[in-house]
Amino acid sequence: MTKNEMREAVLEAKAAKNMSWEDIAARIGCSPVFVCATCLGEHSMTSEQAEKLADTLGLGREVVPALTQCPTKAQQGEALMNDPLVYRFKEIGLVYGETIKQIVHEKFGDGIMSAIDFTMDIDRVEDPKGDRVRITLDGKFLPYKRW
Repeated sequence: MTKNEMREAVLEAKAAKNMSWEDIAARIGCSPVFVCATCLGEHSMTSEQAEKLADTLGLGREVVPALTQCPTKAQQGEALMNDPLVYRFKEIGLVYGETIKQIVHEKFGDGIMSAIDFTMDIDRVEDPKGDRVRITLDGKFLPYKRW
């Protein structure tokens, strides 16, 4: 089974069982963001996690190797950037990217935030003026090496 076939099988089973990513993640013992990203083909799970996911969604064992296989990242590519929600993140980077860079460098020095030693949480925050989306990006600071 390919990563794309796995993705389709997982999404179909998730819809058929009417489960949220939070429900699935709780049964596996992982973050909903990690589980979703893995099921979309962007990460890999351990065999134990993949087996729990297959059991949770009632999928056959053929899905396990695809879930544990090292992915080729960002296969959706630029086409995904046309989605209005996703495009907003590009817009945030264009408008606030230099500000983020300046402030991170001011607080940490010359370096970057890791996207490998990284977690992300997505929360709904109730607000009388309209609910808010809270996205927390938490990455290890990696200073540039000087030699």
